[in-house]
Amino acid sequence: MSQDIYPQLKEIIKPYLPEDVNPDAISHESHLVTDLNINSTHLVDIVLDVEDTFDITIEDDELDKMETVKASIALIEQKLAAR
Repeated sequence: MSQDIYPQLKEIIKPYLPEDVNPDAISHESHLVTDLNINSTHLVDIVLDVEDTFDITIEDDELDKMETVKASIALIEQKLAAR
């Protein structure tokens, strides 16, 4: 399923990238803050977009699990499987 989630997640992340980060730099191993330079405000926006796109709820204490693209996909898969 992660093959379906990755392109969707990449599209969610793209608008929040700073101008100096190329969208092609988004990979499974990308750290959202250190590699992609996404600020904390935009991280919250990404989480809200993920929740809307995948019809899931991510709790505040689960935000730390979304440090990388790969970890975010794993959390989304976990939430989808629990529905």
